Amino acid sequence: MKTALRHAGLQILGGLREGDNTVYLLGPDGADFWRIFQTSPEFSDGEPDPIDRYSARVLAAIAADTNAEALFPFGGPPYLPFFQWALESKRCFASPAVLLVHAELGLFASFRGALRLKGKHPLPPALPNPCITCAKKPCLSACPAGAIEKENYNVAACHVFLDSEAGADCMARGCAVRRACPIGQALRPEGQSAFHMRYFHKGAPDETTNPDTPRQI
Repeated sequence: MKTALRHAGLQILGGLREGDNTVYLLGPDGADFWRIFQTSPEFSDGEPDPIDRYSARVLAAIAADTNAEALFPFGGPPYLPFFQWALESKRCFASPAVLLVHAELGLFASFRGALRLKGKHPLPPALPNPCITCAKKPCLSACPAGAIEKENYNVAACHVFLDSEAGADCMARGCAVRRACPIGQALRPEGQSAFHMRYFHKGAPDETTNPDTPRQI
């Protein structure tokens, strides 16, 4: 399974038990995901939601080959509880800036889907919350739009800022808050972040509009 995921540019970010079943949470594997996705038919066919369609296609194939069930954080409502699953994996946490943080990927954590397998398969080990030992917490002061409020992400303020000339940097390089996290800074190509910002800004749902769908691309 790991080989097939790697060929699709994906990796296991965490896992959890669901009764007698095992759920593996899957997300982009560094820069490989963006490179591989750019060669896919979905990237250039001009149809809506190319990354969602790519994810659905490749994960459906992997699920068929591994006798698993493919699950996705899109296609709802209702939405599957990916945010809660991420927390249960003990490798993701709620950051001081509200956004989900992964112990190895920082604020660039995202989920393209999951695989549910029958039986109790090995789980990735729990990891410590990186925010606990982060003294400076740059994510709290990095937002040029002032959209990070106490226990809240002001999505409307973010969109207004992105419409302005000052928002060009975030649009081109990715969210300044995510970039400020010292964890995983080198793992996200700017082209991928720019793609996400265009997708987010045009109103596509993601973790900022539905807390159960942390699908930051």
